[in-house]
Amino acid sequence: MYSHLIKLQKKLAKKVKITPFNKDINLIAGIDVSFSIKHSLCFCSIVILNKNLEIVEISNAHRKINLPYIPGLLSFRELPAIFLAYKKLKSHPDIFILDSQGIAHPRKLGLASHFGVVFNVPTIGCAKSKLVGKYKEPGHNKGDYTKLYHKNELVGYVLRSRTNVKPIFISPGHLVDFESVLKIVLSTTCKYRIPEPTRQAHISAEKYKNFVINKL
Repeated sequence: MYSHLIKLQKKLAKKVKITPFNKDINLIAGIDVSFSIKHSLCFCSIVILNKNLEIVEISNAHRKINLPYIPGLLSFRELPAIFLAYKKLKSHPDIFILDSQGIAHPRKLGLASHFGVVFNVPTIGCAKSKLVGKYKEPGHNKGDYTKLYHKNELVGYVLRSRTNVKPIFISPGHLVDFESVLKIVLSTTCKYRIPEPTRQAHISAEKYKNFVINKL
């Protein structure tokens, strides 16, 4: 039934570029989405932070959910709302971190990669759980990591972003390399498990969802 979407994923995956990221980061964006199944709505927040991880811009948007929950095809469910929020941005972030997978995906096109290819921007996938791959548990200290392999190919890292807390699963999305993914995620992770850009995006998306729903 959704074979055309799988076919499109495979086509777009060929356009993903894992390349060195040498830009100085002045602005970094976090993207997260939230759903209201009751109202069939998908909410997106894009939060842009400066070098000091201070918020400089927030863009919100929502759309009707147009696809059921299908593992591996979540980007098609979330991108319409993300598209609207992205188009409203006044700033131009140097890189985006999404609460999603990058190339650590069955067809190497998680939401972070899909978004990156469509808008031709550097992206990182930072997920709280594994979608594909095998790995060894990293050490217990913040900064410890192991490699994540899928079909004998490196697709990301399993990173202990906070001491004695569950690791996160990070992978290149588009226009970034493996080494930079580790460096950027660690440099933007403070006292919480997830990086500050996506943490703030999550908070913003939940607030925006509640604001909209309370007006319905």
